[in-house]
Amino acid sequence: MPPASELEPEAYEIGVGDTVTVHVWRNPELGQSITVRPDGYISLPLMGDVKAEGKRPEELASEITLGLADYIRTPEVTVMVTNPVSKEFRNRIRITGQVMSPQSVAFQPGMTVLDLVLLAGGLTDFAADGRATLTRMIDGQYQSYSLDLGAMLKDGDMSANHALQPGDVISVPRKQLFRGEL
Repeated sequence: MPPASELEPEAYEIGVGDTVTVHVWRNPELGQSITVRPDGYISLPLMGDVKAEGKRPEELASEITLGLADYIRTPEVTVMVTNPVSKEFRNRIRITGQVMSPQSVAFQPGMTVLDLVLLAGGLTDFAADGRATLTRMIDGQYQSYSLDLGAMLKDGDMSANHALQPGDVISVPRKQLFRGEL
């Protein structure tokens, strides 16, 4: 069984495409909902462009507070991420090779190997289901683990039905004649 990397919830970092809502207490005309541009910036009244990408919401709020302090006495700024588009892309899992529909899907807690195989429409007739692999990033290195999808799908052996993590890739190779698989 592949080791579960110890994923602790990380503070959310704002990314390109995210929608953030900036609220300035007692100054509603300065608050707005903004999408982070492809260059990583947002534009705000009185401040102009502010780098948002890579910052936590509270860091961005502090920076905006400092920028508005020149114009407003004791500004109170709150930044909320209302549409975290970038996180969805960063936390994807993928299935490739001999499946009906290779794809990349958004990770959902609790997803397993079987869930992803079923989302991909199952295996093709040419899938070497006994040689599938799960590739996972562990301590900055990609590691591959064998999966026997045939035992899982045909025999009901759920020992290969591992819990998935963001960034996992399942690869299902093609059967080969010299291995006696065809």
